[in-house]
Amino acid sequence: MTYAMPPLDSQIADLLTLFAKGEPLESYDPPTARALYHALSEGVPLPPIDSVESSVIPGPAGDLDVRIYRPATDRPLPTIVMFHGGGWVVGDLDTHEDQARNLASLCDAVVVSVDYRLAPENPFPAAYEDALAAARWASDNATALGGDDRVAVAGDSAGGNLSTVVAQAFQAEGRELAGQLLIYPATDMTSGYPSYAENGHGYFLELPTMKWFSDNYVGGDDRSDPRVSPIKGDLEGLAPAVVVTAEFDPLRDEGIAYAKALESSGVPTTYLHCDGLIHGFFAMGQHSQTAQLAIEETCALFRAVLHG
Repeated sequence: MTYAMPPLDSQIADLLTLFAKGEPLESYDPPTARALYHALSEGVPLPPIDSVESSVIPGPAGDLDVRIYRPATDRPLPTIVMFHGGGWVVGDLDTHEDQARNLASLCDAVVVSVDYRLAPENPFPAAYEDALAAARWASDNATALGGDDRVAVAGDSAGGNLSTVVAQAFQAEGRELAGQLLIYPATDMTSGYPSYAENGHGYFLELPTMKWFSDNYVGGDDRSDPRVSPIKGDLEGLAPAVVVTAEFDPLRDEGIAYAKALESSGVPTTYLHCDGLIHGFFAMGQHSQTAQLAIEETCALFRAVLHG
């Protein structure tokens, strides 16, 4: 599916003008960068949701904070385990509050948003281990959460990366997964793609920022490890996927490549390409009507996967 529109959405262009006034994240130390990234979400109107609950679950290196969202219904629902974006370095439960609420209400699902450990204080594989532990916990406790036996994963950018590697781990472990929603996911740290050069400057996510993220997360470790570059992993038998990319996103082409690799491996895959939009649009619905339409279409597609 494709949205036909002028090359760059005009409301997104206005946002980019504002973003250009600030210093790039990589010019700060990680704690300061996190605070600045967090500030972007402050005061944002939040989509309504019936219930929000904060909880703590066991993780591989201590407790993990999670936030659980439930729409108003008396019937059991699928559970979505959501991993936030932010390059494995920034982002938290608050920065992705609106996205979690949208997933819960528009997908008609219980959403468990996970506050995994961040790099560089906790480099790879910390985020992966936390994500996998949280998904296992949700799978084991889905009924108590108000869900049924349908458990899925979802995430944007770095969160999309974590969703892909959790899906692969679940398949290897013989665990059932109902679906995976991959919103402009990072899938390959080993190759350069044309979209890096086309969209690597001036469209919110910049190439130097991407390098800062990956250096902080992976450092000198093997970037062909499937837990880092999931396109290198075993894709056969994975859960049905919805893969979403944006036209003016440096990660566009690796998202496309991953969708094609899934399809080639026999995985039921729905691919949504969003013209006129940039990396991060899933948090920009309040600023751009085009982004809001893409958010709604994304959730409708994943809702169809979960509810059949």
